[in-house]
Amino acid sequence: MATAATLVRAARTSRGLTQHQLAERSGIDQASVSRSESGRRAEFATIDRLLAAAGHRLYAAPTRRDDAATAAADIRGHLRAGRKDRALRALIQLNDDLLAERGLVRGILGLAEPGPTSDSAWDAAIAGLVEWRLTEDGLPNPEWVDADERFLPWPRTLDVDPADPAPSHADVPEPFLRRGVLIWRDTFASV
Repeated sequence: MATAATLVRAARTSRGLTQHQLAERSGIDQASVSRSESGRRAEFATIDRLLAAAGHRLYAAPTRRDDAATAAADIRGHLRAGRKDRALRALIQLNDDLLAERGLVRGILGLAEPGPTSDSAWDAAIAGLVEWRLTEDGLPNPEWVDADERFLPWPRTLDVDPADPAPSHADVPEPFLRRGVLIWRDTFASV
């Protein structure tokens, strides 16, 4: 489930706005925008004004599963802590969350643009996963999935385990392969 901080940040960045620009549009001071994005408590009315100023609305969906933006924030935290194994677990959890939903709710989980994780391969992997799971359910992909920064200039793995060999192209789901992310299809198989 996305936090208010994740929603505000995703809405602002999806429109290419700085915190200062969002503050001007919303009539809320920049310090409050920063506090809202850092996860400090904010009133619902403040969050609603910030989202509206970025051209977004808040809707409720019948799910308690995390969306791609929340998964990216978790992955970013794990990568900063040097825990690639936990980052991979967060990516697998996003896969599980997407698979657990169908139709519009699945689409909603991929809708909010994830912030950068600090590693372009992980950013591309998140986009590949969302494309893969939305496409198999016949859903359109959000624009952020096809952004240039979601594609790697050369293929690479996520470097979780140096002893793990790189998969052959036949073993990589097509949306990952197009982005240059070499990850085993079996990584996402249910056990």
